[in-house]
Amino acid sequence: MTIDRAVELLALKESILVFTGAGISTESGIPDFRGPDGVWTRIDPADFTIERYLSSSEVRRRSWEMRTGSGVLDAIPNEGHAAITALWDTGRMIGCVTQNIDGLHHAAELPTEAIVELHGNVRTTSCVDCGTAIPTEAALSRIDAGDSDPHCLECGGILKVDVVFFGESMPEAEMTRALALATASDAVIAVGSTLSVYPAAYVPLTAAESGAPLIIINQGATDLDPLAAVTIDAPAGTTLSVIVRALK
Repeated sequence: MTIDRAVELLALKESILVFTGAGISTESGIPDFRGPDGVWTRIDPADFTIERYLSSSEVRRRSWEMRTGSGVLDAIPNEGHAAITALWDTGRMIGCVTQNIDGLHHAAELPTEAIVELHGNVRTTSCVDCGTAIPTEAALSRIDAGDSDPHCLECGGILKVDVVFFGESMPEAEMTRALALATASDAVIAVGSTLSVYPAAYVPLTAAESGAPLIIINQGATDLDPLAAVTIDAPAGTTLSVIVRALK
């Protein structure tokens, strides 16, 4: 059984890296991006380029409208997030690198020092001019009050949620730290990602090429399946919970 094989490979590991994508949060009611019912089947990703966002008030209005109706800020962690926190508590995990912007690893009480958010976090919003940061909920409250394109109350600059838009550079410090964790890991569990988005996918790829067994948990094939020691096509939450209980 593939889960048994994953447990066998992880049993003696002491520096496990977890890499998560949108698939770990679907059980919290947040849709993924590239699945059959993913976000990009309903929304044009071209609207999420940084150039269009900064140049068009209409694009910003649509972006904020999407944030208002997404439900991400109301989502709660599921058993997959809880299992990762439980794995951290065993002392055998060196970190969690995530593509997700939902903040649910934090909500599941995984320590901040254990989390590397490659694509940012939707729960905070900053001014692109002066850098003033506010809770995203505060910006959404202004939208609910009728301000469809809220600007910074300090300097009048454009407000943007603290996530990486298409056309923006990846955060250098986070990417450097993620690759360092990948090199230092002795096993990597990739959960809920097609492993097709770069440079993020370099993280599990680097770990695998450094000799760490790669265990992939995802509903559907991934681009790194040929490098995996184990692939498990199953829901993230249930699968992670079984694996972590066995390791404890």
